[in-house]
Amino acid sequence: MIQIQPLSRHQSLPMDLLLLADPSKEKILAYVQSGSCYVAFHEQDMIGVYVLSSRSQHTVEIMNVAVKESWQGKGIGKQLIHHAIAEAKAAGFHTVEIGTGNSSIHQLALYQKCGFRLTSIDHDFFLKHYDEPIYENGIQCMDMVRLSLAFQAD
Repeated sequence: MIQIQPLSRHQSLPMDLLLLADPSKEKILAYVQSGSCYVAFHEQDMIGVYVLSSRSQHTVEIMNVAVKESWQGKGIGKQLIHHAIAEAKAAGFHTVEIGTGNSSIHQLALYQKCGFRLTSIDHDFFLKHYDEPIYENGIQCMDMVRLSLAFQAD
């Protein structure tokens, strides 16, 4: 049984998990400051994390979704995404956005399976904003692929 809850003040930031989805500690610290961090537990083991950050009155962005490597491929990422969507709806947002690299094949599939639609491409995002080249699946990560999910607030 997986439990997802906001990161409490006495818990330290799960940087090891966050770095799985974003190699820049500086960028993570910046968006965690302005967002809300949620963590997934299996018993006492922290196995996943995501960060929600408000973009406007009606739009929130999922900034980071990461699952401990030993738990990947078991549906935890999907649970985190569905939890983020539910949190966004409960907070009265109308749109959830998420971005990932052009090389993040598994993430692109997951987000679309969760109902997100491709909305735009920020060309050369990772070349401009990251010092070191990023490679996934044998592909250089260069462009940020943006997706969104719109729904009617309850």
